[in-house]
Amino acid sequence: MYILFALEVIGTIAFAVSGAIVGIQKKMDIFGISILGLTTAVGGGVLRDLILNITPPAAFRTPSFAVIAVTVSMIVFIRSLHSSIDQKGTIYEKLLLIMDSVGLGLFTVVGIQAAKMSSVDTNLFLETFVGVLTGVGGGLMRDVFAGQTPSIFVKKFYASAAVIGAWLCVLLWPFTGDIIAMLAGAVTIVILRFLAAHYRWSLPRAR
Repeated sequence: MYILFALEVIGTIAFAVSGAIVGIQKKMDIFGISILGLTTAVGGGVLRDLILNITPPAAFRTPSFAVIAVTVSMIVFIRSLHSSIDQKGTIYEKLLLIMDSVGLGLFTVVGIQAAKMSSVDTNLFLETFVGVLTGVGGGLMRDVFAGQTPSIFVKKFYASAAVIGAWLCVLLWPFTGDIIAMLAGAVTIVILRFLAAHYRWSLPRAR
């Protein structure tokens, strides 16, 4: 239980940072940056709970994660005021890649765990769908609010990495138990995202 809570906290912080960075790049004010950080951090979980018919969603019943997300977003904003780093420079882009990848990996497997613990009769497809939706949902809402094409449609190997990691997590679960399966799935997603960014992997695109 403590490990699961730790994973959720780390994922919340990672996604809040990524949302705040997008807000900074879009030159939003502190309110807009906080909203993007909050949306990125809890948006996927809200969509997950609605799919699993868990109402009200956990983000509203346990607002501690929302508080963490807003606090982290404000810290990122304040830090940006005292930094000489170009807001569109490579350091921000690398930080966005790292935080977005970590958040994607952790929330994907947390979504699978939530599906397995729900009262719904789950299967491979449902668990994978809920896991991937939890992972990409917050980023999808962030990009829509920021007025840019959602990353899951254009970013190199983004949702695809989540699908592969989710499959691995679900398939390992009966043999290794929850913690090992979740860690294996999350690490796989993060590694695939880093490799995709480094080697410029991408799916075929329309011309």
